Amino acid sequence: MLIYDERTRLPLSDTEIDPFSTNLPTKEEVGEALSSMILSASGWRKVFAASGQEEDNTPMIGHADSILAAYASLILADHVLADRPNPTVLVGIDARPTGPAIADIAIRMLLAKGVKVHYLFICAAPEIMAYNLRGHEKSDAFFYISASHNPIGHNGIKFGADGGVYSGEVTNVFAGKMRELAKDGKNIAEVQKLSASVKPAQMLDVLRSVGKEKRMALSTYQAFVLETGNTSIEALNASLASYPYGILAEFNGSARADSIDASFLREIGVSLSTLNDQPGQIVHAIVPEGANLNLCRKTLEAKHRENPVFMLGYVPDNDGDRGNIVCQDNTLRKAVVPEAQEVFALVTMATLAEMRLDNPDAKLAIAINGPTSLRIDRIADCFDCEVFRSEVGEANVVQLAEALRKRGYLVKILGEGSNGGNITYPARVRDPMNTIVTLLKLLGQPKIFNFWCRLNKLDMPRKVSIGEALRSLPEFSTTGAFEKEGKMHVSSDARALKNAYEKLFLKEWQEKEEELRDKWGLYGYVVYQMEGTCCVKGLGEEFRHAPYKGGWKACFTDKYGVECAFIWMRPSGTEPIFRVLADSEGSDRARHDWLLSWHRSMVERADKG
Repeated sequence: MLIYDERTRLPLSDTEIDPFSTNLPTKEEVGEALSSMILSASGWRKVFAASGQEEDNTPMIGHADSILAAYASLILADHVLADRPNPTVLVGIDARPTGPAIADIAIRMLLAKGVKVHYLFICAAPEIMAYNLRGHEKSDAFFYISASHNPIGHNGIKFGADGGVYSGEVTNVFAGKMRELAKDGKNIAEVQKLSASVKPAQMLDVLRSVGKEKRMALSTYQAFVLETGNTSIEALNASLASYPYGILAEFNGSARADSIDASFLREIGVSLSTLNDQPGQIVHAIVPEGANLNLCRKTLEAKHRENPVFMLGYVPDNDGDRGNIVCQDNTLRKAVVPEAQEVFALVTMATLAEMRLDNPDAKLAIAINGPTSLRIDRIADCFDCEVFRSEVGEANVVQLAEALRKRGYLVKILGEGSNGGNITYPARVRDPMNTIVTLLKLLGQPKIFNFWCRLNKLDMPRKVSIGEALRSLPEFSTTGAFEKEGKMHVSSDARALKNAYEKLFLKEWQEKEEELRDKWGLYGYVVYQMEGTCCVKGLGEEFRHAPYKGGWKACFTDKYGVECAFIWMRPSGTEPIFRVLADSEGSDRARHDWLLSWHRSMVERADKG
């Protein structure tokens, strides 16, 4: 492994240590290491810290995990080599301590197979994907090392091309090859042989080019953010000149601390304050939800007292493709933390309003995942926009949106409200910079919010604020993706659990029909099942396919036949948990809480058989 300066990203010496020269693991150790790895289209993840502890911030990884990293790199190398000779792959890492060790292995394996490597070192996920899509020398794929919002001892890999992660069909093939390699002990010796074939000079050439590649990636990424936001530096400057605005970026040591955020926001005229802005300066849990936003909230309140222009804060996850916000609400006289579903709804409202103003006669559509709140349906209805749903997974909503465009729909906004963060076309990944640019346009261009107010017969404020805009949205109560009550542990496989659950659901519906109608205003139901990009209506196993891990959802209708609430479930693809969620229209949280409790009880009983 090379020793290098994390500030300059240049090697400190020409000493190069082959990570596979000694201490090779056994086939059994590699198999055991793979058994704890989640192989999802959203990314492959496991605890890579050598201790096996998920909160360990060591930079060292275990010998068996080193082999897994090598296998993943070889799988991608074979994939891109099958399409063309002399391919190029981008390699990048988030700000986790084990990233450099995995990147070192990935670079060695790719070079050994004859693949050209451009290394960006620490970079945000949207940054490497924008560079992959729009770089002057278009790369054939990217190999991004990250575990997104998982604890610091975790790490993993996202594979992709054309600015987004590969589809489930591709990554399922990759997963099959990974399992085959782990079963064959002879491949461990092959990894050692390939690693030994890479000359130190080759590795040094890649690392010495990091600074140049990083500068080009940042330039490409900023231009792409402006393209995605359908705006310019000049236009944003003009908006902010008449509407001074301050933002607090609490980076929590994420990869966004080494991306365009600070320079871009200052260039467009934002008054910016940063906190924990050194990559790796991780001071609280990584997932930007709940209590992990309190530092940003309290600091924003203090900044607002010092300077009233500070009205917004954001906290990204470690790879920087999510960034949930905090906003100062002057009506409440404090900083508040909107729910992830609310933020997605706000960006959806602003984007659809602008789309409809610019395209009065276009067929508009939005692609979202199954557990995204019905508040999106209410917003979409205002703009004569059709709503389409897919299974959970960024790749699924991106593919769904692409299919809709081929059918003649204009699809600008898409994403997973349940996870927070929006994807704004032509981007194929969530990006907090896209969220912030959309919010700044909403605040600085009155025609957008005024259009929304006219459609909903709302009073138009003299000056728009995030707090007012949030209060203008349809009222819903929705389970947060990272709330304790939204997670369960089950022992049954997905097929058996769903079959048992449906029997219970039918029985319970008959028994509770009067209570559901008279107390909760729920008169009927429709079941939807989501797999990949498909969402089908129907209850029963005939509406799902192996491995039966798609989303299952029961939408409840009011006395007019309008869907007004739902319960949803699915095994997580990135964590060893079973996710459940309820969504209910109105300001009364009681119906949501009752539905979620009822839903959880049926899952528990179905799991017991």
